[in-house]
Amino acid sequence: MIQLTDKAAKQILILVDDPAAEGLRIFIDKGGCSGMQYNMKVDKAAANDQVIENQGGRVFIDPESLRYLKDVTIDFTDSLTDTGFKIRNPNAKQTCGCGTSFEPGEPS
Repeated sequence: MIQLTDKAAKQILILVDDPAAEGLRIFIDKGGCSGMQYNMKVDKAAANDQVIENQGGRVFIDPESLRYLKDVTIDFTDSLTDTGFKIRNPNAKQTCGCGTSFEPGEPS
């Protein structure tokens, strides 16, 4: 089960113009220093998306990306040296130092 923290949900609501129609799309692409990378953009839900919601903040994940994001926690940190969405992925064999790419384990 994918978890969306309260902090991440609140930040999504700040980013979107229309919380009823938009949310944060998280998707996986090949690339980055560990093989696969996380990408995000404000978007609308597609018919086949997994939709995760917390306190009105919504995340959309396409079926292909969902294979790599099973059981992740999506959080948001805001500190002097580290601000942004953070994905804690228990399926990653290895994660790069910057936290934006990972080496996948076997997708389920």
